[in-house]
Amino acid sequence: MHVSNLKLLFITAASGVLLSACVTIPEPLAGEFSVSEPQQAINLSQHQKIRWGGVIIAIKPEATSTCMEVLGKPLNSSQRPLNQDGTIGRFIVCKDQFLDPEVLKEGREVTVTGPIRQIEEREIGEFVYAYPIIEADNIYLWPEREERVNYYTGGMYFLPYYSPYVRYPYRHYRR
Repeated sequence: MHVSNLKLLFITAASGVLLSACVTIPEPLAGEFSVSEPQQAINLSQHQKIRWGGVIIAIKPEATSTCMEVLGKPLNSSQRPLNQDGTIGRFIVCKDQFLDPEVLKEGREVTVTGPIRQIEEREIGEFVYAYPIIEADNIYLWPEREERVNYYTGGMYFLPYYSPYVRYPYRHYRR
């Protein structure tokens, strides 16, 4: 092979490795699952395995199990719920063990896998909503997102290296 072809091959291989590292799915969430959304769960058969995610809006621990209500969100390529307005439906996740409500608390993002156990109707205000009940195999709690603050400088300054946030020394002369 010619040297330039070897360089091109190396760069292509390195780029592939780096890009594949950007899209990693946590091990408990890997596998093949139903692509549907909670709103369409009535059309799914019971015991069909799903992978859904969203934000916890209520959690109810009991003696031998814990159930939580989740506001469903679309998932990104890493299977993390997208941080955006809107919903793809609500669902309830149950696990046959005690889960601490201070860890899995309201507002945290989760992605769950498991079969649909049943569809249960419950009220949201005066509206009757059909909740898919998921028997969780895995509940993946995502780390909290860091808040980012961006500053706006108010425009461009034509003086080189000028920043409005840095105090520049000046001399005051008395007349």
